[in-house]
Order: sequence, then C-alpha cells, then structure tokens
Amino acid sequence: MALDNPAYSRNPAFSSQGAVAAAQDVSAQQLQEMYNQPATPPAGETMTVETTLQKAAVSFGLLVVGAALGWVTTESLPFLWIGAGIVGFVLALVNIFKKEPSPGLVLAYAGVQGIFVGGISAWYETAFGGGIVAQAVIATLVVVGVTLALFASGKIRASKKATKIFLIAMVGYAVFSLVNLGMMLFGATDNAFGLRSIEIMGIPLGLILGVLVVIMAAYSLVLDFDFIQQGVRNRAPKKYEWTGVFGIMVTVIWLYLEILRMLAIAQSSD
Repeated sequence: MALDNPAYSRNPAFSSQGAVAAAQDVSAQQLQEMYNQPATPPAGETMTVETTLQKAAVSFGLLVVGAALGWVTTESLPFLWIGAGIVGFVLALVNIFKKEPSPGLVLAYAGVQGIFVGGISAWYETAFGGGIVAQAVIATLVVVGVTLALFASGKIRASKKATKIFLIAMVGYAVFSLVNLGMMLFGATDNAFGLRSIEIMGIPLGLILGVLVVIMAAYSLVLDFDFIQQGVRNRAPKKYEWTGVFGIMVTVIWLYLEILRMLAIAQSSD
C-alpha cells in the first residue's frame, strides 16, 4: 500500500495524524503512481561516467606509484612484493564480500597490488629480458582500449548466456591453476610453468590457455563496463562508482599478469 512506503512515512502529510486528510485530496491512482516511482538519490548523489573515470584515474595512479616502488625494491627488499601480493589478495576478498563499497579499501588494494605488480614485473624482466614488461603493458592497453571501443559502439554487450559460459570457464581455469600450483609446489613437475609448459603439437599449453584467458578477461571488462553503464542509467548511489572501479582494476591486473606470463612462456619455448 502507498502509505507503507518509507519515503512517505517521513512526510508530515502522510503521518498518522494527516493520513486521512491527505487521502481525501489525492486519488488512489495518484498515490499508487507515487508509490511505484523508484526511490533514487537526489541529483548529484548518483553514479556518473565522469566521476567514475575520475576515481579510476586516482586508483590506477596509485597502482602505478605502488608498481614503481615494487620495481625499485625488488632486489633490496625481495619479500616486500611477495607480502604485498598476499595482502592484496586478502584486500580483494574483503572488497568482494563487503556489502558496502569502501573507497579506502579500494585505494589500499590499488597501492598494495601495485607493489606486487611492480615486483613481479621486475622479476620477469630479469628472468626473461627482451623488454617483456613493456610488451605486456602495451598489449594490455590495446586489449582494454579495443574492448572499451567495441562496448561504447554497442558492438559487444553482456548477455546471460555469455555470462554463464564465462563463469563456467572461470571455475575451470581456477581449478586448473590450483592443481598446477600444487604440482609445482610439491615437485610433481619441474617445468618452469608447470602444466603450462607442456606442448601440444609444438605449442605450449600456456599459450593456448593464455589466448582463452585474454578473451575471458576482455569479457570480464565488458561486465565491468556494463555494471557502470547500468548504474548510471538506473541512477544508483554514487558510492557504487567504487565498485565499478574495483572491478575494472582487478580485471586489468589479471589481464596484464596473464599476458606477461604468456610472453614469458613464448620466450622460454624458443
């Protein structure tokens, strides 16, 4: 019933004393129309593309600063980036399962994960050389740029069917990654990248999986962009801009690390 709506209970005209009088002046149909209107925040307190991009710029700027710190301290403080990776993973879980988005936690994730990304990038550069980090950065930017352009033009969109396939593929890849990590830790394989180093018709399994993972990451970006678009369209509260920023950040970092590993596998198989 319209009078049960909390939005009206705060209005004196719909208090227990004035409800009868108000009902006499407003038709039942008008009350129902008012009741059916979505309760949205006032203008200026809802999600916008512009402010979401601003928050994303700040977050990725902090990520770059952290990456620079991780890069220069890789040799002097070798456990810093490893510890940052563990802390970043914990912060990611906290952000994922937290009911309300927290700007502080998202920014903390950006800074800490930046240290990890910088440290592991320096390790890859030392181990495989050949400007592998620069190649991975350029490839990541290209994938993100192309995906954003296709989404903005309406050529690709999120769908229920594609999302189901994506989730199934993600679970399968997660299981494979855990099994591969376990085999490497317990010495079941002595290859540098575990099962990823196995060749299928002369092509390392890691490269085949890498291509599929890049496609998965691109679709994950589509889901992130779609979340922001839907939030703006539905006038969601501004705080959920941080949810969109966090999603994009997780996906971009994942994409970069996968491309970096693909390039390393390609160079090691030469």
